Amino acid sequence: MIEENPGHSSWYIERFRTMAAEGHDLDGEARFVDAMVPRGARILDAGCGPGRVGGRLAALGHHVVGVDIDPELIAAAQGDHPNAIWLARDLAVLDLASEGVSERFDVVVSAGNVMTFLDPATRRDVLHRLRTHLAPEGRVVVGFGADRGYDFDDFFADAASVGLRAELTLSSWDLRPFDTASAFLVAVMTTD
Repeated sequence: MIEENPGHSSWYIERFRTMAAEGHDLDGEARFVDAMVPRGARILDAGCGPGRVGGRLAALGHHVVGVDIDPELIAAAQGDHPNAIWLARDLAVLDLASEGVSERFDVVVSAGNVMTFLDPATRRDVLHRLRTHLAPEGRVVVGFGADRGYDFDDFFADAASVGLRAELTLSSWDLRPFDTASAFLVAVMTTD
């Protein structure tokens, strides 16, 4: 996306800063994840962008590491949300232990259609890396929209292939039930 539209990152950063300044509720994903864990949980924000979700979770008292491939988005996260760790890394080869972040995470969250922005050839690799970073009994939470080039059934097949199974499926971050007509998926997954 950066190659195709070099100004996209700046636009994206300003879009969410403007929405926040206008008083829009941007915390739905963070509220969802916060309700899943006790205060002080370790959370990996995979595909964190400018830190909207992870920044809020850190402000709530969680230990957050955010990862995104885009250094401009990471710089914005560092500036706007200094109470978390933000790293410019590729999720397909993510190995935080090799960088000194050895503790695994209670929750790995990937919101904001991250899965649909990945190179399709890396989707299973990314899901495998997310699973690898989970603590025992940890959960992976993924949310993305339909008609974005990644069929929900294909996503579930990819997740199963790396040892993740859906524990809960919803059609929104505000807990609406998922069904075959849903235009959005929020999947809470655990290891086999």
